Amino acid sequence: MDLGLTGKKALVLASSKGLGLGIAARLCAEGADVLLCGRGRDRLEAAAASLNSRGPGSADYVVTDLGEPESAEALHAAAMDRFGAVDVLVNNTGGPPPGGVEGQALETWSSQFDTMVLRVIDITGRCLPGMRARGWGRVLTVASSGIIQPIPNLALSNTLRSALVGWSKSLSAEVAAAGITVNILAPGRIHTERTDELDGAVAKRSGKTLEEVMAAASATIPAGRYGRVDEFAAVAAFLVSEPASYVTGGIVRCDGGLIRSV
Repeated sequence: MDLGLTGKKALVLASSKGLGLGIAARLCAEGADVLLCGRGRDRLEAAAASLNSRGPGSADYVVTDLGEPESAEALHAAAMDRFGAVDVLVNNTGGPPPGGVEGQALETWSSQFDTMVLRVIDITGRCLPGMRARGWGRVLTVASSGIIQPIPNLALSNTLRSALVGWSKSLSAEVAAAGITVNILAPGRIHTERTDELDGAVAKRSGKTLEEVMAAASATIPAGRYGRVDEFAAVAAFLVSEPASYVTGGIVRCDGGLIRSV
C-alpha cells in the first residue's frame, strides 16, 4: 500500500530511541523527511546517519529537552528552518518515574505535566496553522494502555497521558474540516529500553529475575509475547498516512490484546 508520505515533512518528538525512533524510521522508509529530537546528541547523530543511509526519505535532528519551557518554540523554528513545513507531527514523550499516587511531590506532578502535556499542546498549536494553510495534516499522540486500563505503579503516566485524551478528541473536531486528522496510539507492552527498566524495577521489588518478570507479563497478553517496535511503528505510519484520511478523533490500540475492556 502506498501511504502517500513521500516528500512529507515529519517532526517526531523524543525520537532518539524506543518507540519514537521506530516511528521515525518507518516514516523515513515511506519516503518522508523526518526531524528527530531528544536530549542525547550522540544517539540522535547516530540515528540520523542510520536513517539517511537507508532512505528513501531523509533525517535530520535537533537536540532539545521537552522539560524546558522554550523547547516547543525552538523545535518548531528548527523544523521550519530545515524543512519549511510540518505535515506530520508525532507527539511522543518519555515516561515519568514509576510510583503510586500517594507520596508524589506536587513539584513532580507539575514538572511532568509541563513536559508531557503542556509541551505537546504547545508544539501542536504551532504546527496547526501551516497544516490548515496546506489543507492537510496529521497529529498523532503516543500514549499508553494506561489511558484505558490504568497500570499499577504508573500513576503519573496514567493521569497525565489521560489528560491528552480529552485534548486530542476536542482538537480533532475543530480541525477535521481542514483536512487534519488527530489520533492517539496506545501501546501495550512493546519491547523497548523503557519496558526493560520497568520490568527491572519489578524484578528488584519482587526478588524475581528479569526473565521471570517478562514471562509473567507475557502470560497476561493474549498474543503471548511483547510487541516489536516495528509492529507499533507500522500502525503509526498508517494513522498518519493519506489512506487514513477518514480516521480521526480515535484511540487506536497496538497491544496484542492486553487491554481487557471492549
